[in-house]
Amino acid sequence: MSNDSKPSMALFWGCFMALITTAFGFISRMFLINEWAVQFDLDPAQAGRLAGIGIWPFAVSIIFFSLIIDRIGYKTAMFFAAAGHLLWAVMGVSAFFVADKQTGYQLLYWGSLVLGLANGTVESFINPVVATMFSKDKTKWLNILHAGWPGGLVLAGMITISMGTAAWWIKVGLIAIPAVIYVFMLVGKTFPENERVAAGVSYRDMLKEFGILGMAVVAFLVTLQLMDFFPTGPKILFIIIGISMVVALGLYTKSLGRGLLFFLILLMVPLATTEIGTDGWITSIMEGFAKEKGFHPGWVLVYTSAIMVVLRFFAGPIVNALTPLGLLAASAVLAIGGLYFLSNATGVMIFVAATLYGFGKTFFWPTTLGVVAEQTPKGGALTLNAISGIGMLAVGVLGFPYIGVLQTKTNKDALVQSAEISAVLPGIVKDGKLQVLSEKKIYEVLTYDAIDETKITELASALPEAQKNDALSKVGHIKEQSSRKALAYMAIFPCIMLLAYIGLIAFFKSKGGYKPVSLNESH
Repeated sequence: MSNDSKPSMALFWGCFMALITTAFGFISRMFLINEWAVQFDLDPAQAGRLAGIGIWPFAVSIIFFSLIIDRIGYKTAMFFAAAGHLLWAVMGVSAFFVADKQTGYQLLYWGSLVLGLANGTVESFINPVVATMFSKDKTKWLNILHAGWPGGLVLAGMITISMGTAAWWIKVGLIAIPAVIYVFMLVGKTFPENERVAAGVSYRDMLKEFGILGMAVVAFLVTLQLMDFFPTGPKILFIIIGISMVVALGLYTKSLGRGLLFFLILLMVPLATTEIGTDGWITSIMEGFAKEKGFHPGWVLVYTSAIMVVLRFFAGPIVNALTPLGLLAASAVLAIGGLYFLSNATGVMIFVAATLYGFGKTFFWPTTLGVVAEQTPKGGALTLNAISGIGMLAVGVLGFPYIGVLQTKTNKDALVQSAEISAVLPGIVKDGKLQVLSEKKIYEVLTYDAIDETKITELASALPEAQKNDALSKVGHIKEQSSRKALAYMAIFPCIMLLAYIGLIAFFKSKGGYKPVSLNESH
């Protein structure tokens, strides 16, 4: 199919269903993180690590396939993704039935890695396919395509919540249904040739757009992940691997890469943490409040996702009215307000705050993809997909665990400030400091003081049985109620983004205004 021929809407909706499938895998894991944390004895940061293993492999597959997808074909990538989704379903379901806790956890952990690889592979083909089919209206159609993500969150979320206390293996296995559907929708379709290939832009020129600076960010995050994966391994070897990645690309391209692309890559760290990181944690963060008010905490995520579905389908007129960068700046303002108010809202105001947050996060990801596609068309599938990959890598490696650390911080502050806890559990606070902490480290760069449940139990064991149970119950209640305060700290991420978008708007204004780059004119 040429760029000028009529786009295949059947192909578009097949890509849409593939993205819905990735959301099924994401939301089932996020809804179950707390349950798994109890079953496998995980603290919040460790639970964040389990959440992260299903996220950062996305970057590995999306970047890897972006390098070869124009040679192996989009359909090959589609089959690889479907195989990964079905394998996760098998491993996740098996984890439930394994008697040994450690084996069950390992099945979940490594199965989550397979899921992350499959999800990244989906985006490696759907993004360039849609950008190529709608080459003159990329931001609009990438937003519509990415309505599939919140659409999947809504659909899978409502199904999962309606299952109530049903065994979690059923919730994990649901992903097999949309996975089979998108294979049947796409198996007979003809995929278009990428616009970069059609325009005759060379493979080397594609890599030049990404350049040394882009690879440096990837190498840094990959090095951290290797150190975590192999904690007893030689750290110098991992550092050498990271440096080698940068040197190899530098020698081949002799290019630092596009400065604008590098700036957008850096922005993906707070952007991905704001959207994907918050989505991943919001169910567990809101659990204490939701339990008190009598509703499932997942409804907050389902509600904000429903807002995203509607708004993304109507992205075209909004983008035309505000411009892509103006839309991103407005989104950052709404996200700041939404996160802050979510941290302390009560009653019906919780959904008012969630509405603000839902409006705020809606356009971040697809509009950024649109800006990259419009400003770096020579980068083809690589630059379009790499920025998504880096965002997912950043939130998986750093964002998820860091949100867990923020949650732990709010728990600690609440326990220290609670006179009731000090009264029922003498010795838990001394000289204004919590006495039940253990220092932990994650990814070699994140040191934090975790609340040690064993130490709390030891303190409580000195009390009569009835008082012991009461004290432990109150500690748990304080922690649940204080967790959502972490959302206020997270508002710093969209604050950083807002400043950056204002700077970009000023930059483009100095150049005569924001205008998409034509590949034919730039090549």
